[in-house]
Amino acid sequence: MTVSPALQDWNLKGKRIAVPEMRELEIFSGLLERRGAEVLRCPLVTIYDTPHSAAILAFAVSVAEGGFDDFILITGEGLTRILSCINKYDPALQERFVAGLGKMRTITRGPKPARVLRQLGLKPNVEAKAPTTPGVIEALKPLDLRGRRVALQLYGNDPNMILQTFLKERGAELTTVAPYVYGNAADDATVKSLLERMANGEVDAIAFTSKLQIERLVNQQPAPLVKRALTNTKIAAVGPIVAEAIRAAGFEVASSPEHSWFMKPLVVALSEALNTKRGGDQLGAD
Repeated sequence: MTVSPALQDWNLKGKRIAVPEMRELEIFSGLLERRGAEVLRCPLVTIYDTPHSAAILAFAVSVAEGGFDDFILITGEGLTRILSCINKYDPALQERFVAGLGKMRTITRGPKPARVLRQLGLKPNVEAKAPTTPGVIEALKPLDLRGRRVALQLYGNDPNMILQTFLKERGAELTTVAPYVYGNAADDATVKSLLERMANGEVDAIAFTSKLQIERLVNQQPAPLVKRALTNTKIAAVGPIVAEAIRAAGFEVASSPEHSWFMKPLVVALSEALNTKRGGDQLGAD
């Protein structure tokens, strides 16, 4: 893996960082460990294919047959799971599905769904400037949606009623598709052990990469332990959605990338918050 010069500038030696990521746990942990950090792996949330595979295939057939005018992609994971379902149950459908995608107007929230489209040889027609539901709504406001057959890919189990309401009020004929669901990863005893170490000041930082991770952590019991843990530990967020969830839970975000919401920029932002430079020098030191 090629590491950018900006990332190479940082040294995390002596820092202990908790990583609740699941899908790219080893990739993220490796980025931190190569900077010298001690990583506490504690995946909080995992992803499963929806049990309703027949509904996903029916949706894919509808896309292939031109059943929609617009497709709003909330996550890259959603499109990836749809493709996985096709490959598992009806591989011959994939070519027609991708061709159908190419005939639709696609709207993406953030870089990840756009990246999956590009891997298919396609590109989004409309990209939300902010990777949030309000950002998607702003991107949609200039568009005439009345009578348009709009497919909305949901974020896990979240029905996203704010976006659904907006689309219906604008006259869209709305269909939703939920290609995956979330569940707990680490058991409660493992999570409590991590919280105790955080509360005792044994962890320098925790780096969240999805709002579901923070939601699971803040819902752990006992609540006073959660509060001490997250108050005594610097909190990093991969992007604005996660940062918003952290603040909504009543905690401070110590670091977050300003523009590029991926893991490498998160490592740099986290290093800045921990005041570490190559060789262990502190920022601002004489």
